[in-house]
Amino acid sequence: MERHIDPVLIAFQPIKKHVKKTTVMARPNQTLRNPLIGQDITFLRTGKETGGALLEMEARYQGRSQEPPPHYHPQQEEDFKVLEGELSVRIDGQVKVLKAGDTLHIPANTVHAMWNHTDRPTAVNWQVRPALRTETLLETGIGLANDGKTNPKGVPPLLQAALTGRYFSKEYRLARPPYGIQKIAFALLAPIAYLFGYRPVYRKYLDLAS
Repeated sequence: MERHIDPVLIAFQPIKKHVKKTTVMARPNQTLRNPLIGQDITFLRTGKETGGALLEMEARYQGRSQEPPPHYHPQQEEDFKVLEGELSVRIDGQVKVLKAGDTLHIPANTVHAMWNHTDRPTAVNWQVRPALRTETLLETGIGLANDGKTNPKGVPPLLQAALTGRYFSKEYRLARPPYGIQKIAFALLAPIAYLFGYRPVYRKYLDLAS
């Protein structure tokens, strides 16, 4: 007998009840590649290795990489060190340019965006504390982009964004619209997204590192 899914019930239940548990996870020294926005991410120390305290990565930006949407992390702080090239950072209403050797600390709940404005590659050491589910968030976003399921800026369609944004709300939030509005919209769109076959995460994208 086919199992009936109550859309109204889905909208008001925690989303984790509708995601199958999986043991697949990111591994050290492996890379996620996103040619769409011109960024490669290599995991150096994963959340599993550090007991969830830290996720450390090296991010490489191609020349003239795209500026991502302004966003913030409600429960995580980030530390960056430019290893090579230059990095533009939009933060506190200003654009800062970091050069090799420069460091930047971004506290939780601080809206920011970063990209490579130059023609040369940029390499950055990137640390996230605590790790939470950032590895899975990156794998999901890059997997969708590589499968052609996002727009040219790497943003998924509304129904996918509703489920993924709701699932990863502790790790990542867009700066606009206000989160209260996002939360209500995501809850209302969740049952529709499920009915159309969308899911917050997809097993085939996990452990995509090459």
